[in-house]
Amino acid sequence: MKTPLHLFALRVTKYSDSKSILSAYTLQHGRMAFAIPAGAGREASRRRALFMPMTPIECISDIRPDREIHTLSEPRALMALHNTHSNPVKSAICLFLAEVLSVTLRESENDAALWHYIYRSIEALDGLRTDKVANFHICFMMGLSQFLGISPDTSYYKEGMTFDMVDATFRLSAPLHSNYQAGSNARLVKTLTRLNYRNMHKLRLAKADRNAILDEILRYYTMHYVSLSNLKSLDVLRALF
Repeated sequence: MKTPLHLFALRVTKYSDSKSILSAYTLQHGRMAFAIPAGAGREASRRRALFMPMTPIECISDIRPDREIHTLSEPRALMALHNTHSNPVKSAICLFLAEVLSVTLRESENDAALWHYIYRSIEALDGLRTDKVANFHICFMMGLSQFLGISPDTSYYKEGMTFDMVDATFRLSAPLHSNYQAGSNARLVKTLTRLNYRNMHKLRLAKADRNAILDEILRYYTMHYVSLSNLKSLDVLRALF
């Protein structure tokens, strides 16, 4: 049955000389795969630009329950990204976000609230000045954790407490295991949960500190949800920020 879809392009993989496979996250059906034309020429170039990572797209698909790979027609941009894919810094962020979502959103079920969170995030990224996006990936990961059900519980936080990464909560003293954050690092966990795209630039971080924070967030995800230890886009992100 032909159905209108809203989706985010995550990854395009070449399947044959004439076909590629688009991995996408849709508003209506969650994670899906689509066969799209490959090859050369003006139309192929236009499609490659349209299906760049994290591009929001609307299209028509002939969805059949017995198929894992679906057809896609009449694709067009759902949002005009004026300042994202032409900007190498923002493009690197999009590659990272797409890779993270490709790993974390493996289930096919849809989540409208999550889809709209991703949409608002890309909209915010496109509108931000380049000098204000250094903490964007960290802010996005903290927000994403809420939709995945692994957000740190800060309801009992008080100054001087320790953050237990295993139980995802604050404690009066350090746990018996080594997976915890204490002192200023525990305070930083509380700060990170308050980040949004309007205030994130106010968190001033040195490059080494920002990368260390990202490492701990990825380790936290690996503990609670899925391993993010082999992301190919990390090296570029570390070099930029």
